[in-house]
Amino acid sequence: MRVYLGVCGIGFGHVGRCIPIANKLREMGAEILFSTYKDAVKYVKNEGYPVVEPPSMEVMVKPDGTIDFRQTVANPGPFLAALILTRQIESEIKFMRAFKPDVVVSDSRVSPLLAARALGIPNLCIVNQFQIIIPRRKRLLRLAKLTETGGLAIIGKIWVSGTLPLLIPDFPPPYTISAGNLRMPIAYFRRVRFVGPILPVCPDELPSKEEIRERLGLDVDKPLIFAPISGPLKERAYIIEVLRRIFANFPGDYQIVMSTGDPSNPIVVSKHGHLTVYNWIPNRFEYLKAADVIVSRAGHGTISQCIYYGKPMVLIPTPSHTEQMNNAIRVRDMGVAEVIEQSDVNMETLLKAINKILRDDSYRRNIEMIRREVAGVNGLKTIVETIVSVAKGA
Repeated sequence: MRVYLGVCGIGFGHVGRCIPIANKLREMGAEILFSTYKDAVKYVKNEGYPVVEPPSMEVMVKPDGTIDFRQTVANPGPFLAALILTRQIESEIKFMRAFKPDVVVSDSRVSPLLAARALGIPNLCIVNQFQIIIPRRKRLLRLAKLTETGGLAIIGKIWVSGTLPLLIPDFPPPYTISAGNLRMPIAYFRRVRFVGPILPVCPDELPSKEEIRERLGLDVDKPLIFAPISGPLKERAYIIEVLRRIFANFPGDYQIVMSTGDPSNPIVVSKHGHLTVYNWIPNRFEYLKAADVIVSRAGHGTISQCIYYGKPMVLIPTPSHTEQMNNAIRVRDMGVAEVIEQSDVNMETLLKAINKILRDDSYRRNIEMIRREVAGVNGLKTIVETIVSVAKGA
């Protein structure tokens, strides 16, 4: 069985959830080829998979990590963007003809789907954001309406036009994290299947919280703050430095472990009293289970993991990143997270949010209730089974 994985390469969220899929398929004897770009390429290579690189488009980011939608839309512009998409499809067709896959799997990318359909190859799509959403600021209002309408008409139609349902790696309603990012016509919902988030390690596969802390050399009694900061480098660099300075001056009553999300140099570690900063944490899920509260961006993958592991969150969405803001508001409304805008992050606001979560039992009760409700949902198992079924023509 040959499986072609066309994965969005911006940040590590998409590739991070596709690697466990690839690992399961490889255990079953499948041959895997990734098609991705930018941040994800080195990640895939480090995991031991072959990868091809199609042309890619840039998301423009300001120095503080804010998404610059005006520049992103203006550069490359509609004509050049259409040309790049055409070249992407041409590249994917060339790669697929050489690899001869039994099935093509797209994670949030249009070009692999169009290429597979042009070649008559069975294909399926994984996505947790249905269309492009731009912040409703006054100066961007017209651009927002045009882009969202066009995205729904073109991209949305491509997502649901395959022979198989669109696979959404999120909890079924009423616990869907990305509900704010999945606005679509009612008719489209007939083409959607909520399969659950993709986790490579489940909580019950790990030792107890106390055992993990002892093994990792962490204090069993002090509250543990775990801050896994992920996303594209330009989006995470600013907040990493802000948090590093704040955490270094946090009261000694806490112990803090932070990851800067850089897999290119994973062994670098720095210690500042009760703060330990890693470039990369391979055993991320051990720290997640050991933690009392998580401080992070508001990416879909991180939030999904926190809910599975029953961990309340303090979320700092990337500015102007509407998907993250919608995610953050959603879980705040569920009563399992506090949200701080990046411009408001300082020692006082962060410490206040963390103390509120640690001292108010409602956060733990709420997330434990949701965790029990969704514990049986296994996105990894469902997606792997679907891929195998499609590849075998079942």
